[in-house]
This record gives sequence, structure tokens and C-alpha cells, in this order.
Amino acid sequence: MIDSTNVGEFIVQQWFTILIGVMGGIAVGIQSPIAGAMGQRVGGAAGSLIVHVSGAVLSALLLVARGGENIREWRVLPWYMLASGAFGLILYLTINHTLPRAGAAVSITLIIVGQLVVGLVVDHFGWLGVPTRPVDAARVVAVLLLLAGGYLMAR
Repeated sequence: MIDSTNVGEFIVQQWFTILIGVMGGIAVGIQSPIAGAMGQRVGGAAGSLIVHVSGAVLSALLLVARGGENIREWRVLPWYMLASGAFGLILYLTINHTLPRAGAAVSITLIIVGQLVVGLVVDHFGWLGVPTRPVDAARVVAVLLLLAGGYLMAR
């Protein structure tokens, strides 16, 4: 429960979280056509390697700037966390395939639809350590609206 003295802080945090999420969406929206074009020039696996090496270098620099965070704890992470980079490869290869065939908007829409459906299931069951948030009528309507938007975008 939020008391009245913290309402303003809560609202600022919520808007900041929304802004960060939109920035992530903008990053995907910009990266997708770049990655698709790169994949067409150098090949899907080569393009993925370039994307992930540059991401690793920038992540390492950020990690150093943040004082190493808790990097020493990597040894206790479950195997699926250590292998999660495979999803980055899958994402990159799907962009490489869909973008030149369907365009940036449809490619990104398909990614968002997939993310929303998986997110809904993960939330509902509380998988992977996320808080449980059961599917309700409003969330079902939201998925249906997104699917309708995806259909309209792709036609």
C-alpha cells in the first residue's frame, strides 16, 4: 500500500519505468532494420556475432564503470541464465529472416506479439522468478487487441 506522502515518488517511478521501457522499444526498433541489413550483407550468423561482440564490449565497459556489480556471483547462476544468450541469437536470426520479407514494422510487430504472449504465460505461472500475475479478462482483451493490430499491420 502506498501512503499519501509517497504518492508523488511512486508516480515519478512509474513514469520513469515507462520511459525506460519505451527506450528499450526504440532500441529494438532501430536495431532491427540495422541488424536485418547487416545480416543480408554478411550472413545471419556473422551479423549475430558482430551484434553480440559489440554488445559484449559495451556491456564490459558499463560493468567496469559500475564497479563490477556482482559479476563474481556468475558461478551460482542456473544453467538457463547462462545459456540465455541463445535467445539473442534466435532473435537476431528471426529479424534477419522476417525484416527483408515483411518490413520493419511487421517484423517488430511479430516480435512484440511473441513477447506479449510469452510474458503473459510467464506472469500467470510466475515462472523464472517473476511475481505471479494471473491472466484476467483485461489482459485477454489486451492480447486480442494486440493480435488484431498485428493482423492489420501485416496485411
